[in-house]
Amino acid sequence: MAKKWGQLVRNWMTKNMDLPQDVMMDLPRITMIGQIHIYIENHKGLLTFTDKELRLLLKQGQLLIKGKSFVIKTILPEEILLEGRIDQVIYITENPGGTK
Repeated sequence: MAKKWGQLVRNWMTKNMDLPQDVMMDLPRITMIGQIHIYIENHKGLLTFTDKELRLLLKQGQLLIKGKSFVIKTILPEEILLEGRIDQVIYITENPGGTK
């Protein structure tokens, strides 16, 4: 019940106080410029990085970015700036074992 109440309060605050939904709902904010630049805010940590793949932990699930020639330009506790050729951005909501 407490979890549901918290969700109702966040929804009410977002609507009535003009607060951004990503802040109130603890969602990632993703900004892309073409296929060469992606900036992700409000992630929970870096899981994997290679020159072809970046995987971030989110509050609910993971974010997988695939492409080529990846370089991390900036990395902060909850923000990351990635450059390279971005081919796919995939939001993963299930664990690798298939359970939510």
